[in-house]
Amino acid sequence: MVLALPMIGSYLKLGHMPDGYGLFPAQKVDSDPGFNLYVFIAFCVVEAIVYAFLVFPKLFGFKKPDVVNEEPKRITRYPPWFVPALIVMLVSWGVMWGRIKVIYPLEHYTFVPLWWGAILVLDGIVYKRNNGVSLLSSKPNTMKLMAVTSAFSWFVFEFLNFFVLENWYYPNNEILTNFGNISWQLVSYTTVLPAIFEWYLLLKTIKFFKGRYTNGPKIKFSATWQYIFLFLGLSLMLLMGYFPYPLFWVLWICLLPGFVPAMAMAGIWTPFTPVSTKGDWSFVALIGIATLCNGFFWEFWNFGSNWFYLNEPTNPNYWKYSVPYVDVIHIFSQMPILGYCGYILFGIVCWILWLVVANIAGFDPSVTINDKHEKTEQGTK
Repeated sequence: MVLALPMIGSYLKLGHMPDGYGLFPAQKVDSDPGFNLYVFIAFCVVEAIVYAFLVFPKLFGFKKPDVVNEEPKRITRYPPWFVPALIVMLVSWGVMWGRIKVIYPLEHYTFVPLWWGAILVLDGIVYKRNNGVSLLSSKPNTMKLMAVTSAFSWFVFEFLNFFVLENWYYPNNEILTNFGNISWQLVSYTTVLPAIFEWYLLLKTIKFFKGRYTNGPKIKFSATWQYIFLFLGLSLMLLMGYFPYPLFWVLWICLLPGFVPAMAMAGIWTPFTPVSTKGDWSFVALIGIATLCNGFFWEFWNFGSNWFYLNEPTNPNYWKYSVPYVDVIHIFSQMPILGYCGYILFGIVCWILWLVVANIAGFDPSVTINDKHEKTEQGTK
């Protein structure tokens, strides 16, 4: 239904698939509506509430967290992969931005080593801060499965992007062949989920975040409301294809009411399960903050890969945004400033997709590496 409903919406509106459908990587084929002050203000209000929730949780009914007896910290060295990963990350970054023609065309292929280097650097920091336990050291198979799931999960967003008429697109599509683009992007997409979860695990080692979002309001929905939200999610998928410009934001929203109620009915754990049972918002909040942190580097490295080459196409992964109504105020990146809040929701959706694939394929969906209670809860089907 995720795949079919946007297509049905487009057929009902246009009688055919939207312009640009099937061009991969996505290319911009239509001009978007310009700036709209009222839409901009509406999004500012919504995003202000989201950021206020994360920065000032007490305003939303959160109580002081319970005192938790932490495991004593041990002096732990960085793992063996930390320094090599750091070198790979820095060299890849330098080549991506450096206009080093002597090693042309290596800058075409820096995205994957840059991001896998960054992932392993993050994992090494988690390892050191977490008494020698990290995702790679304790769950290497999970990281492998996560990479494969990530590669194919991102294609869901690339597919939905066609029906909002390309909110992002890849202008350097002629660097590689058509087969090369598909193959290279598939490998590049392996980095999405591992990077997000490494940031999540890193945040969990920081004292400031421990317990910050645990004692909040419980929100539990009856079976009737679950069906209502499920209907809403499916309706948004359909309407996104029919009203691509007014509902461009639905791309980041619809999978939550589309999947979460169905998973709850099936007894599958999601980051929202502790919200309804204990008022624990930490899973939802931390994965959102983690993705926002990671999004900064996505946009930062992406922007530099084009800016330092004076718009000469060198990075086939380079993307630009074309967002209706709110595509204003760009700070060092192609992303409009209001777009960064979308990363918070994107991280939650990524976790949901990971859980869907893990439960269908039958492997352990837990990403927690040191909390026995959370590990048991996340493993519940």
